[in-house]
Amino acid sequence: MDSSHPQEQQAETRLVTSGRDTKAQKGFVNPPVFHGSTVLYPTAEDLHAHRGEFTYGRHGSPTTKAFQETLTALEGPQCAGVGIVPSGLSAISTTLLSVLKAGDHILVVDNVYRPTRNFCNGMLTRYGVETTYFDPLIGADIEKLFKPNTRAVLVEAPGSQSFEMPDIRAIADVAHGRGALVIDDNTWATPLYHRSLEQGVDISMQAATKYIGGHSDIMFGTISANAKAWPMIAEGIRLLGVCAGPDDVFLALRGLRTLSVRLAQHHRSGLEMARWLAGRPEVARVLHPGLETDPGHAIWKRDFTGASGLFSIVLKPAPQQAVDTMLNTLKLFGMGFSWGGFESLAIPFDCDAYRTATKWAPGGPTLRLHIGLESTDDLKADLDRGFAALKAAM
Repeated sequence: MDSSHPQEQQAETRLVTSGRDTKAQKGFVNPPVFHGSTVLYPTAEDLHAHRGEFTYGRHGSPTTKAFQETLTALEGPQCAGVGIVPSGLSAISTTLLSVLKAGDHILVVDNVYRPTRNFCNGMLTRYGVETTYFDPLIGADIEKLFKPNTRAVLVEAPGSQSFEMPDIRAIADVAHGRGALVIDDNTWATPLYHRSLEQGVDISMQAATKYIGGHSDIMFGTISANAKAWPMIAEGIRLLGVCAGPDDVFLALRGLRTLSVRLAQHHRSGLEMARWLAGRPEVARVLHPGLETDPGHAIWKRDFTGASGLFSIVLKPAPQQAVDTMLNTLKLFGMGFSWGGFESLAIPFDCDAYRTATKWAPGGPTLRLHIGLESTDDLKADLDRGFAALKAAM
């Protein structure tokens, strides 16, 4: 085996070595950040023919090329191209606008990221696209929901609040048999732990704001697609004019280089904290597909090679005031949206109001936790203080 071939190297190696050209970079390890809009052509003939590797700042630079080559290497040989957009939601909206047209029908998993639902119910409805939501656990029975005009199926595995694990392989088999595309929001696991393009997905999206950025300091989105879907994505990005700023591209590339070591720590700490919480008397249930007791564990074990630090817990019945007191007591768990950075977070949520195909009735207050890179002993002590405050406030 020639270990120098990128696709024969381990993912950790590809993350470090892909997209690097130290000769072109005058010996520097990292590419420079190209701040620019105008690209000059050496001759009129080159200008007329749009001849040149780079033509305009919105269409890319050596910095964006380095990022795209690195993420492409991580996604695997099925990846025909990577699009860069300014946020995770922009990855979703750009993808859907690229593959759908007026009169189309799309199937969307019921545990999808709420802004995705808002986009489908808002802009797609205004543009004449019909959305049907489906139970995350539907599997091959999704065939019953297909219509002659069903163009795509959008999944999220697992859902980033309630953590049900859809069977993407079964859904993809049905969708492709009906001529539909499969779109996956792969933010939770990233392509490092879930190579969804190898499992029947045509388009894999990420809010790279989260684990790829890794430091809670950028807004960024990516769209990776196979050979069938990439021309549509590339055209959509060009027509919509979306692009990310050069500094964010550089920070995202920096985050990619260390993704494997950071995500490994999130995986270990997340599972340790999930198991510890499962034994707490205040907790009724832990929603984490990496736990052997989770209903989605078999699918996670089959399709994923790791987990991130994001999961949820269902508390035993308690008044909202007591839960708020618990949250206000926490010192290491900040309260804020997003996740995937180095810091731990905790937020309350209730997705009952925005579920339509399924009923959300967990039986108690729910908290979504992101386990950061702090000591798990310190995080346990912080939650221990929070649980004591919860008990005292009841």
